[in-house]
Amino acid sequence: MKKTLLAILILFSAFYASAQDRGSWGIGPKINLYTHTGRGAVFGIGGYFRYSLTDALRLEMGIVIPCKSECSVDIGCDAHYLFHITEQWSLFPTVGVNVNDLGKWSCGFDVGGGCDYRISRRWSTSLMLKYRFQTAMFARNPILISLGGTFTF
Repeated sequence: MKKTLLAILILFSAFYASAQDRGSWGIGPKINLYTHTGRGAVFGIGGYFRYSLTDALRLEMGIVIPCKSECSVDIGCDAHYLFHITEQWSLFPTVGVNVNDLGKWSCGFDVGGGCDYRISRRWSTSLMLKYRFQTAMFARNPILISLGGTFTF
Protein backbone atom coordinates (compact mmCIF):
# COMPACT_ATOMS: atom_id res chain seq x y z
CA MET A 1 0.00 0.00 0.00
CA LYS A 2 2.81 2.40 0.85
CA LYS A 3 4.54 1.69 -2.47
CA THR A 4 1.33 2.31 -4.40
CA LEU A 5 0.73 5.58 -2.59
CA LEU A 6 4.33 6.66 -3.21
CA ALA A 7 4.03 5.83 -6.92
CA ILE A 8 0.83 7.90 -7.18
CA LEU A 9 2.46 10.85 -5.41
CA ILE A 10 5.48 10.69 -7.74
CA LEU A 11 3.17 10.60 -10.76
CA PHE A 12 1.22 13.65 -9.58
CA SER A 13 4.41 15.55 -8.77
CA ALA A 14 5.66 14.90 -12.30
CA PHE A 15 2.44 16.39 -13.71
CA TYR A 16 2.65 19.35 -11.32
CA ALA A 17 6.31 20.06 -12.10
CA SER A 18 5.71 20.11 -15.85
CA ALA A 19 2.48 22.11 -15.76
CA GLN A 20 4.33 25.17 -17.05
CA ASP A 21 5.48 23.43 -20.28
CA ARG A 22 2.90 24.89 -22.62
CA GLY A 23 2.06 22.81 -25.66
CA SER A 24 4.10 19.72 -24.84
CA TRP A 25 1.24 17.63 -23.41
CA GLY A 26 -1.72 16.20 -25.28
CA ILE A 27 -4.66 13.93 -24.54
CA GLY A 28 -7.47 12.59 -26.64
CA PRO A 29 -9.81 9.82 -27.73
CA LYS A 30 -9.06 7.35 -30.50
CA ILE A 31 -10.61 4.48 -32.37
CA ASN A 32 -8.66 1.49 -33.67
CA LEU A 33 -9.47 -1.01 -36.36
CA TYR A 34 -7.47 -4.24 -36.05
CA THR A 35 -7.37 -6.08 -39.37
CA HIS A 36 -5.76 -9.40 -40.28
CA THR A 37 -6.21 -10.77 -36.74
CA GLY A 38 -7.33 -14.24 -37.80
CA ARG A 39 -10.68 -13.52 -36.10
CA GLY A 40 -12.06 -10.91 -38.48
CA ALA A 41 -11.75 -7.18 -38.04
CA VAL A 42 -11.83 -5.94 -34.43
CA PHE A 43 -12.98 -2.41 -33.58
CA GLY A 44 -11.68 -0.68 -30.44
CA ILE A 45 -12.35 2.54 -28.52
CA GLY A 46 -9.87 4.19 -26.17
CA GLY A 47 -7.68 7.14 -25.43
CA TYR A 48 -4.08 8.27 -25.47
CA PHE A 49 -1.69 10.64 -23.81
CA ARG A 50 1.16 12.38 -25.63
CA TYR A 51 4.27 14.09 -24.35
CA SER A 52 6.61 15.99 -26.68
CA LEU A 53 10.23 15.54 -25.65
CA THR A 54 11.45 17.93 -28.37
CA ASP A 55 9.82 19.70 -31.29
CA ALA A 56 10.31 16.58 -33.43
CA LEU A 57 10.23 13.69 -30.93
CA ARG A 58 7.23 12.65 -28.85
CA LEU A 59 5.94 9.69 -26.86
CA GLU A 60 2.39 8.38 -26.95
CA MET A 61 0.89 6.07 -24.33
CA GLY A 62 -2.52 4.61 -25.07
CA ILE A 63 -5.13 2.15 -23.93
CA VAL A 64 -7.87 0.73 -26.16
CA ILE A 65 -10.77 -1.54 -25.26
CA PRO A 66 -11.59 -3.84 -28.21
CA CYS A 67 -15.32 -4.23 -28.83
CA LYS A 68 -15.39 -7.98 -29.40
CA SER A 69 -15.97 -10.93 -27.09
CA GLU A 70 -12.86 -12.64 -25.72
CA CYS A 71 -10.84 -9.41 -26.13
CA SER A 72 -10.17 -7.22 -23.12
CA VAL A 73 -7.48 -4.55 -23.54
CA ASP A 74 -4.65 -3.21 -25.69
CA ILE A 75 -1.97 -1.12 -23.95
CA GLY A 76 0.90 0.46 -25.87
CA CYS A 77 3.66 3.04 -25.90
CA ASP A 78 4.94 4.53 -29.17
CA ALA A 79 7.66 6.97 -30.17
CA HIS A 80 7.01 9.36 -33.07
CA TYR A 81 9.55 11.42 -35.01
CA LEU A 82 7.70 14.36 -36.54
CA PHE A 83 8.45 15.90 -39.92
CA HIS A 84 6.63 19.26 -40.05
CA ILE A 85 5.57 19.53 -43.69
CA THR A 86 3.56 22.75 -43.29
CA GLU A 87 2.22 24.77 -40.39
CA GLN A 88 -0.76 22.39 -40.16
CA TRP A 89 0.52 19.02 -41.48
CA SER A 90 3.06 16.68 -39.88
CA LEU A 91 4.14 13.21 -41.00
CA PHE A 92 5.80 10.74 -38.65
CA PRO A 93 7.22 7.23 -38.52
CA THR A 94 6.38 5.34 -35.35
CA VAL A 95 7.81 2.43 -33.38
CA GLY A 96 6.44 1.04 -30.15
CA VAL A 97 5.83 -1.77 -27.71
CA ASN A 98 2.50 -3.20 -26.63
CA VAL A 99 0.66 -5.74 -24.52
CA ASN A 100 -2.77 -6.93 -25.63
CA ASP A 101 -5.48 -9.48 -25.11
CA LEU A 102 -6.90 -10.09 -28.57
CA GLY A 103 -8.07 -13.56 -27.56
CA LYS A 104 -5.09 -14.47 -25.35
CA TRP A 105 -2.38 -12.32 -23.81
CA SER A 106 0.59 -11.42 -25.96
CA CYS A 107 3.21 -8.71 -26.21
CA GLY A 108 5.15 -7.34 -29.11
CA PHE A 109 6.27 -4.30 -31.01
CA ASP A 110 4.87 -2.31 -33.89
CA VAL A 111 6.17 -0.16 -36.73
CA GLY A 112 4.26 2.22 -38.94
CA GLY A 113 3.57 5.80 -39.80
CA GLY A 114 0.98 8.49 -39.57
CA CYS A 115 0.04 12.11 -40.04
CA ASP A 116 -1.29 14.93 -37.88
CA TYR A 117 -3.48 17.78 -39.06
CA ARG A 118 -3.68 20.82 -36.78
CA ILE A 119 -7.25 22.15 -36.73
CA SER A 120 -6.60 25.03 -34.33
CA ARG A 121 -3.96 26.12 -31.85
CA ARG A 122 -4.97 23.45 -29.34
CA TRP A 123 -6.79 20.80 -31.41
CA SER A 124 -5.46 18.36 -33.98
CA THR A 125 -6.44 15.05 -35.53
CA SER A 126 -4.24 12.02 -36.21
CA LEU A 127 -4.33 9.06 -38.56
CA MET A 128 -1.92 6.12 -38.07
CA LEU A 129 -1.23 2.83 -39.80
CA LYS A 130 0.86 0.24 -37.90
CA TYR A 131 1.95 -3.36 -38.38
CA ARG A 132 2.18 -5.30 -35.12
CA PHE A 133 4.58 -8.17 -34.46
CA GLN A 134 3.24 -10.13 -31.47
CA THR A 135 4.13 -13.27 -29.53
CA ALA A 136 0.74 -15.00 -29.75
CA MET A 137 0.96 -18.27 -31.67
CA PHE A 138 -2.78 -18.53 -32.30
CA ALA A 139 -3.26 -15.17 -34.03
CA ARG A 140 -1.71 -13.42 -36.95
CA ASN A 141 0.17 -10.17 -36.64
CA PRO A 142 -2.55 -7.53 -37.02
CA ILE A 143 -2.48 -4.32 -39.01
CA LEU A 144 -3.86 -1.36 -37.02
CA ILE A 145 -5.60 1.70 -38.39
CA SER A 146 -6.06 4.46 -35.77
CA LEU A 147 -7.96 7.72 -35.89
CA GLY A 148 -7.80 10.16 -33.01
CA GLY A 149 -8.22 13.74 -31.86
CA THR A 150 -5.76 15.56 -29.61
CA PHE A 151 -6.22 18.45 -27.20
CA THR A 152 -2.81 20.06 -26.58
CA PHE A 153 -2.05 21.88 -23.33
